[in-house]
Amino acid sequence: MWKSVVVTDAASPTPSWVPSTTAVESARIVEFARWLGAEGTASFANPTDYAELQAWSGDNPGEFWGAVAAFFEVRFATPPSVALANDSMPGAEWFPGATLNIAEHFLRGGADHATAIHLVRDDGSRDEIAFGELRRQVGTAAAGLADLGVGPGHRVAAYLPSSIEGVVAFLATASVGATWAQTAMDYAAPAAADRLAQLEPTVFIVGTGHTFKGQVVDRREEATALRGLLPTAQHVIAVPTAGVQAAYPDASSWADLISGTASLDPVPVPFDHPLWVLFSSGTTGKPKGIVHGHGGALLEQLVLNGFHVGLREGDVYFWFTSPNWMMWNAQIGGLLVGATIVLYDGSPAHPTTDALWRAAEELKVTVFGTSPGYLQLCEREGVEPGRNLDLSRVRIIGVTGSVLPATGNQWIRDHVGAEIQVASLSGGTDIVGIFVASAPTTPVYDGEISAVALGVSLEVWGDDGKPVPPGTAGEMVITRPMPSMPVMFWKDPDRTAYEGAYFETFPGVWRHGDSITVTDRGTVVIHGRSDSTLNRQGIRLGSAEIYAAVESLPDVQDSLVVGMEQPDGGYWMPMFVVPAEGCDVGGLPDRIKARIRTQTSPRHVPDEIILAPALPRTRTGKKLEVPLKRLLLGADPDKVLSVGAVDDTAALHWIIEFARERRG
Repeated sequence: MWKSVVVTDAASPTPSWVPSTTAVESARIVEFARWLGAEGTASFANPTDYAELQAWSGDNPGEFWGAVAAFFEVRFATPPSVALANDSMPGAEWFPGATLNIAEHFLRGGADHATAIHLVRDDGSRDEIAFGELRRQVGTAAAGLADLGVGPGHRVAAYLPSSIEGVVAFLATASVGATWAQTAMDYAAPAAADRLAQLEPTVFIVGTGHTFKGQVVDRREEATALRGLLPTAQHVIAVPTAGVQAAYPDASSWADLISGTASLDPVPVPFDHPLWVLFSSGTTGKPKGIVHGHGGALLEQLVLNGFHVGLREGDVYFWFTSPNWMMWNAQIGGLLVGATIVLYDGSPAHPTTDALWRAAEELKVTVFGTSPGYLQLCEREGVEPGRNLDLSRVRIIGVTGSVLPATGNQWIRDHVGAEIQVASLSGGTDIVGIFVASAPTTPVYDGEISAVALGVSLEVWGDDGKPVPPGTAGEMVITRPMPSMPVMFWKDPDRTAYEGAYFETFPGVWRHGDSITVTDRGTVVIHGRSDSTLNRQGIRLGSAEIYAAVESLPDVQDSLVVGMEQPDGGYWMPMFVVPAEGCDVGGLPDRIKARIRTQTSPRHVPDEIILAPALPRTRTGKKLEVPLKRLLLGADPDKVLSVGAVDDTAALHWIIEFARERRG
């Protein structure tokens, strides 16, 4: 296992950004702290002291999350008897007896005429929908789904680009009590089916195309193939996306589904009723379906968007994301507080590298979210958003997906705006939310995340299961339950996979798989994944899917892929390949990349294909992803694994020597 190390490259203890007194006093998070005191729930010596509020919220999860529900006026059709009846992990029992529906909360804010959603495509075309029309379409679509017999216990699967129709379809699905899942259209049919077919959906909502680098990508052929892989779908609803007309013979039309007028009448469901299924990376077999409930998702998004991001009506919230990533689900959470959200379909750097910044200017974005990778691209290309564009309305730049180096903060100050708060945050698909983040009241330290998030009881443990001192790296663990922890994994009736994923290492304590340091100031430094998960810009990728694509080539005998965060904030994802005997290795890397792109998605394509004479495995035939990653990161080979544990010692020595030469 990895060894705890003392961080020696921590950022300066001097903050690079400090909120103004006016901003602090007007923050909703401070309003909440004062409200808690007025209600007699909790008393704080200083309501503007984030650390005091956070400590109370982590130590008292039942009181905190119950107060969140009351503060944001969550509408329970049946009130709960208590917020937290059982605080064990796993098995916490949240809001027993309560019924509600998250769709009602998504649609209760915003004036009818105000814009709810902007859709920007990289070919220059745009669409938008107002809150009033959004409510009408969701109500009508929900009535249409109900007419098809869809309700609690059914699943609706979607194959769509980032689109307004996707938001409408999700909210309509939630409204009738069915469960939602989707993949973006850049996934090949087999990869999409690995996810969606598990759910045995009753309804399949399918687009026709998406945009990329200014071109319309026709996906009707791939969508037809996917339809054939979803045999349980009794109804197909075709959505003409990116201007490509539908051509599915057994499908009904989206236009018919949303025509007419029907009042929204959400079905009350239990607090933990399945809302959506998001999927794990698929590192060991098919991706796991992570199920989240209506109530937990609602409360988590209210805290994330209402407190940490500080969204209100009038804000314009743009996070560059994809329906394959949990940030799509988090971004639409902006609607819960009446903010306008911005969806984007296409390449973030087309037609020019500053495409996202231009959209932020034109739509008067106030909260802009991106990845370290995009910021680094802008830096390399010499982009000057602050000089060339009017970004005066942007108050927060959110960053997630991978580790943001200190130089990223500096670039934003120098080239975007010195007054903008850099809100670095980290969480996961597992909770569709955050474990660590900034808040409008927290200072920013370059290279660090400002604080542990509200409602999170976070500690850093060593291999021995004991907390490590501040300033020391270790495993991030969560010691008290959160309502957004998964309800279950799909098709895991005895919860074996669920408990093994989070609670096997430290029984009764959630181990997330991140290596972090908490400084003596309470800020957080994330060093990367402590396991073998591929995590490219925040999107977890399945190595099993990559292997399935690559090893279907007759020219490939064996392969192994790893991913590693780099000191500059980048991410390196190499793939080691053993060519089949007698194959033409000249064009093999290109053939491998083409196969991965076709069978999975462009995001799955490794950064580098490295030809190896052989690859070691365990004596039971398992790939050595974690040991190889550790070797490439500079770990002592003698402490990584025993030579006697592998089936090919010569191959192991080749890997060790390669890693040594690579590091120089």
